[in-house]
Amino acid sequence: MARALIVVDVQNDFCEGGSLAVDGGAEVAFRIGELLHHWSHKDRKAPDYQVVVATRDHHVDPGEHFSDEPDFDRSWPAHCVVGTDGEAFHPNLDPQPFDAVFLKGDHAAAYSGFEGRTTDGSTLTDWLRRHDVSDVDVCGLATDYCVRATALDAVRAGFTTRLLESLCAGVAPGSTASALSEMRDAGVTVA
Repeated sequence: MARALIVVDVQNDFCEGGSLAVDGGAEVAFRIGELLHHWSHKDRKAPDYQVVVATRDHHVDPGEHFSDEPDFDRSWPAHCVVGTDGEAFHPNLDPQPFDAVFLKGDHAAAYSGFEGRTTDGSTLTDWLRRHDVSDVDVCGLATDYCVRATALDAVRAGFTTRLLESLCAGVAPGSTASALSEMRDAGVTVA
């Protein structure tokens, strides 16, 4: 069975200067880029990751997910709008050797990468299973929202799941600590 790396939402709008910036987002993008650089310059069948995938917020009109007066829990300022630079992967995330990219949130809020689909309609669960993946490592932005939701859904889907905490950044210390505890309780290994 194979191991996959899931890179969650390392996009311009979630890094410094973006409309919904997470402190440390650009640094996380850089550190993930270093890992990807190492991986992409090795034999692609190296034992660390057989496949690497990414998720992206991809909003067309997500309804109440966007608000002019956001509560920063379930409603947010406009972010990752399709066709804007904010939706693009952060330039520090270089290289971007993704085997697949899963877009989520076209017309509704979507936190987990497992809610996303490739442009040909494949879900993350189906794609990983077709590639004989049994174990996943999860990293990206933000620890307490989309990373948390993706890691929890990975466990629910039956994947052995590890969170690469040093390759994540959270929105707030309290919600990040709570998310880490919830993930551990659900069976996610926090490394």
